[in-house]
Amino acid sequence: MRIVLLGKNGQVGHELQRALLPLGEVLAFGRDECDLASPASLEAVLRDAAPQVIVNAAAYTAVDKAESDQDTARLVNADAVGVLADYCASTGALLVHYSTDYVFDGEKSNAYIESDAPNPQSVYGATKLAGESAIIKSGCPALVFRTSWVYSTHGGNFLKTMLRLARERDALNVVADQHGTPTGAELIADVTLLAIAAHRKGDLPSGIYHLTASGSTSWHAFARHIIGRALHNGAQLKLTADDVHAIGTADYPTAARRPRNSTLDATALSQALGLQLPDWRVHADRVIDQLTKLETLK
Repeated sequence: MRIVLLGKNGQVGHELQRALLPLGEVLAFGRDECDLASPASLEAVLRDAAPQVIVNAAAYTAVDKAESDQDTARLVNADAVGVLADYCASTGALLVHYSTDYVFDGEKSNAYIESDAPNPQSVYGATKLAGESAIIKSGCPALVFRTSWVYSTHGGNFLKTMLRLARERDALNVVADQHGTPTGAELIADVTLLAIAAHRKGDLPSGIYHLTASGSTSWHAFARHIIGRALHNGAQLKLTADDVHAIGTADYPTAARRPRNSTLDATALSQALGLQLPDWRVHADRVIDQLTKLETLK
């Protein structure tokens, strides 16, 4: 089986290069080789590779910048996804695509399920929803995974930012009234492997699924957990978890509105695959350990 992986240099794409190998030949492309903002380069890659599976881990993810760069965000997150979907509809190839908690408005009091009505409050969320819609409209074989609060040892993310700031500052202010589920890129990649295998056997229907770790927390509590675990590992920080102060969303204005509740219920996917998605702390601790225990060995 030939798999085209787009977005190989991102957090999820980096992990997918490893995770997808048991399935067959993986042709991995970064933006330099295949830019989703350039439909011509995208079509050329598909024509030359002739994949049986396309895994699209590429996206325009600069949430705040998207508010003033709507055309590029829509081109990458929606129009290019439509090109992928049309290819898969015409060839029968499977499209695996990643979406986001930002398709919801965050006003629900408990976790979102797949059938809840989307209501994005940002350009980023609206363009990601448009990408989902393009896939559905095409009728192609597809697995769309909505995920949230992604982190890994690779690339930029909240977890790594907190560790960096904890080495530089005596105190941190972190938003405490936004809730979601930190989800490791490693977990996303490993579940993707299982999902593709299940789909090919007919055990997982095409559709939209939520793919996150289990449980929920706030950005503030997540930051405190990161700092506490790092200190436990012997990391040299300038502060402790008690120096991470809670603030409200109103105290940290951003160009794009963030959902107050980003928690996604992944029960449908876990039951379909017959697996248990671990608590968010499991992979978070793994990444914190990788980043901080290496430091203490130097």
